[in-house]
Amino acid sequence: MPIILARYSEIGLKSTPVRVKFENRLRDNMISMLAGDRIEALVTKRDARFYVETGDIDAAASAVKRVFGISSLSVAEVCSSEMEDICSTAAEYSLSRLKEGESFAVKARREGDHSYTSVDVGREAGSAIFLANESKGVKVDLTAPDVTFYVEVRNNKAFVFGSYVRCHGGLPLGTQGKVMAEIRSDRDILSAWFMMKRGCKVIVNGERQPLLERYDPDLKYGAEISPDILGVVKGIPLSELGSQPISEYEVPLFFPTAGMADEEVLSFMKMIKEESSRR
Repeated sequence: MPIILARYSEIGLKSTPVRVKFENRLRDNMISMLAGDRIEALVTKRDARFYVETGDIDAAASAVKRVFGISSLSVAEVCSSEMEDICSTAAEYSLSRLKEGESFAVKARREGDHSYTSVDVGREAGSAIFLANESKGVKVDLTAPDVTFYVEVRNNKAFVFGSYVRCHGGLPLGTQGKVMAEIRSDRDILSAWFMMKRGCKVIVNGERQPLLERYDPDLKYGAEISPDILGVVKGIPLSELGSQPISEYEVPLFFPTAGMADEEVLSFMKMIKEESSRR
């Protein structure tokens, strides 16, 4: 049964107490996102990785991809860290993924105490894949392969997968305080989205925003500046900043998209809308 292997990046730079706090929040956010999409799943964390086990792997991957703080994910087959198991799993995994005459490579990495090296894993798994697909006329190409297989060995488990799916990264939602966002346009929505990516919980001042709710199932609405609000977010382009009236708010103002051209805003919004529509 496949499993989702989710990774973070920026969180790993934090001190141990802060990293643990952020990891816990990230796990809670993943569970909340999956629940918001009505996906039953088990989320666990081991060795700087999150593992999502579910019966609906495609829908779960789509949900996890929208969780800020996750930098990449892979849908992987799992086996033990025994070399024999790794080779048989890699061979089986490759059968439906290598076509006639294609070239391939194996990239392996390893964490933990094992009797073999990462180079050994790559060599042995590559040999098993070659033998399993020999009748197709496949060949090894370590420079520019048609297909790349990845093997990640972590202590007593190994994961075999074919791709890294890039996610949004950033910081876990809710780790950087609260801000209010005035939502009147697409630029306002994108400005709020960028603040969410940097870990801020957004309070929306405006109409309901289904698009932002896809990235925060617990999105809040309101127009009052409470004591815990760190600032107000506005989608103002650079050309209009000088004409802005003196703010009525007694908190800082943030303009995340001030330096972005309208074309960039449209491009980002197109990506967000397409991603949020996937189930």
